[in-house]
Amino acid sequence: MLQPALLGGVTIGVLSALPIVNLVNLCCCAWIVAGGSVSSYLLQQQRPTPITAGDGALVGVMAGAVGAVVWLVIEIPLSFALAPLQQSLVESMLQNSADLPPGMQAWMEGLRSGAARGAGIVFQFLLMLIVGSLFAMAGGIIGALAFRKSTPPPVPAEWTPPPPLPPQ
Repeated sequence: MLQPALLGGVTIGVLSALPIVNLVNLCCCAWIVAGGSVSSYLLQQQRPTPITAGDGALVGVMAGAVGAVVWLVIEIPLSFALAPLQQSLVESMLQNSADLPPGMQAWMEGLRSGAARGAGIVFQFLLMLIVGSLFAMAGGIIGALAFRKSTPPPVPAEWTPPPPLPPQ
């Protein structure tokens, strides 16, 4: 179960961290559900017998947790790389909107600090860990039901022909 969970988690983490691509998650956490489905698909491919919905749920939760960690590993350097762009965007918004209420201006000025960026990453990680694991579990269940192998009919031990019918 570990390998399917790792590959499903990498799918979740990478696609959820990439800018613009991560917007697909706005549609019912689509990348997260897809990562859970990928993990149950891979689990089914490893086993000759059909997997249960419980197997799909378990591998989905594991993929969701792995996905949160992969997201964090990608998001931290990406956040530092995009920080100057985000800071200039906030500064231009502050300069162009002099009629904002004082509370809103203070909130936007707080966005410039590194502490706000760090707190945002921690909050997003916890959200990915909890909510992402739940949605990946749902994806794992969906994948287990969608990709389930059919069980072959039992093979009889030995076939014997029926006795001949009596003449009439």
